[in-house]
Amino acid sequence: VRLVESGGGLVQPGGSLRLSCATSGFTFSSYWMYWVRQAPGKGLEWVSAINSGGGSTYYADSVKGRFTISRDNAKNTLYLQMNSLKPEDTAVYYCAKAIEEGMDYWGKGTLVTVSS
Repeated sequence: VRLVESGGGLVQPGGSLRLSCATSGFTFSSYWMYWVRQAPGKGLEWVSAINSGGGSTYYADSVKGRFTISRDNAKNTLYLQMNSLKPEDTAVYYCAKAIEEGMDYWGKGTLVTVSS
């Protein structure tokens, strides 16, 4: 199983970024997927979830209305569109393969820094 995040970087407050997560080694279309993040000096925070077909999405209150999760099952790829970014969104963002108990695989992450 392999998950590789990309798309992070430095962005000014109010800006946008689109994260991608390329996956391999499992049947992507069969699994829910998560985005989680870890801010400097803090614990892991769940950000968003999407069901296997992509028709149902869920968000943490802190990102609702600003972030959009999506997936392309033909490309085995997960996305996170992040708009209206705030300094408190600064974190390493990870995509994770969901299981009933939580998540069993995740990538190495991509750093998002929101700063002027």
